[in-house]
Amino acid sequence: MPDSKDSADELAGTEQPFVQHLMELRNRLMYGMAGLAVCMIALAIWPGPSGLIDWIAIPIRAHMPPDAKLIAVGVFSPFFIPMKVLAMTALVISLPWWMYQVWAFVAPGLYSHEKRFAIPLIVLGSLLAYVGIAFVQFMVLDRMFGFIQQFTPKSVAATPDIASYVEAILSLYLAFGLAFQVPIVVVLLVKMNMVSVEKLKDFRGYFIVVAFIVAAVVTPPDVISQLALAVPMCLLYEVGIWGARWFVKTTEAPEEEVAENPAE
Repeated sequence: MPDSKDSADELAGTEQPFVQHLMELRNRLMYGMAGLAVCMIALAIWPGPSGLIDWIAIPIRAHMPPDAKLIAVGVFSPFFIPMKVLAMTALVISLPWWMYQVWAFVAPGLYSHEKRFAIPLIVLGSLLAYVGIAFVQFMVLDRMFGFIQQFTPKSVAATPDIASYVEAILSLYLAFGLAFQVPIVVVLLVKMNMVSVEKLKDFRGYFIVVAFIVAAVVTPPDVISQLALAVPMCLLYEVGIWGARWFVKTTEAPEEEVAENPAE
């Protein structure tokens, strides 16, 4: 065993009793819920549930008659749908806080070189999720609804139900937020030695096919949203290959750690 104090401190806490791990997990969940509650209270004060609904309805209302409004078919929809949007928005805003709680829970079992790359990945993953959601709101929805409205007969009044509209766009937010994590997944696969950069390059053609299949499954049946998801996924795959090569080189384990853990 090495005599270095730093080496001994790196794995401090990894031999905690199982009950202590459960208590730590409980505490991290409570901290995460507290952060979520703070975000919900802040959003309830401003802009409020109605303000959030008005904001996410901008893309579709731009393609509706000036005096037209979304309708609420369900009896409780006017209350539950704004509350649902409020909770989902608070969850998105508190995402970095949740990811930090996950990191804090697993950090005691990580080596120093693993901790160095964990935090940048958490920050980058949160930013990519926000970029994906913003891409949907400001780029995809307007073009998608414009494309769909072209096929609406003149004898039909397009007044969507607020519940179905919110469900549709939340599924798009989730799909794009997850799809924009492709670079993170690629980096982790290479970092964990599950695949090499060369193999990822060889898989490039297959990934393009997979990206278009995923886009066809998770997006509405219109070509605009499908292309809007598949093309960024392919580009982010290339970014992930480049980032994996750079990231792995900059986060290699020190020689003393490799000697201490030859199986790593």
